[in-house]
Amino acid sequence: MKYLHTMVRVSDLDASLRFYRDALGLNVVKQREYPQGRFTLVYLAAPGDEDAQVELTYNWDSEDYGGARNFGHLAYAVDDIYALCQRLQEHGVTINRPPRDGHMAFVRSPDNISIELLQAGEPLAPQEPWLSMGNTGSW
Repeated sequence: MKYLHTMVRVSDLDASLRFYRDALGLNVVKQREYPQGRFTLVYLAAPGDEDAQVELTYNWDSEDYGGARNFGHLAYAVDDIYALCQRLQEHGVTINRPPRDGHMAFVRSPDNISIELLQAGEPLAPQEPWLSMGNTGSW
């Protein structure tokens, strides 16, 4: 058995690509449109780790997916949690749980999917502005 991917439904493919690709830094591995089924699939992966993919499913006909939290979250180990959180902020992403401990942060995608960011290896030394930031919303 081998892990393939996690699928999340997205309501705005362009906004989701700006988040997952441009802000978070994932690479598009494959993208396919299925006109007969009226949907688009985009597979993304962290650089150098194509074995763990996220599949964005965009259904062309609008649908309300609600705010269910039964999904949980996606998690990524990152080289520098402070640098990535800064980059995400520069892309207009709210840091819901800042990396006050130099180890863990949470953000949400445009479709409210919770993303956990974990510092690879040992936590970084706590530093401002992250140390003083409070939580925003739910994560």
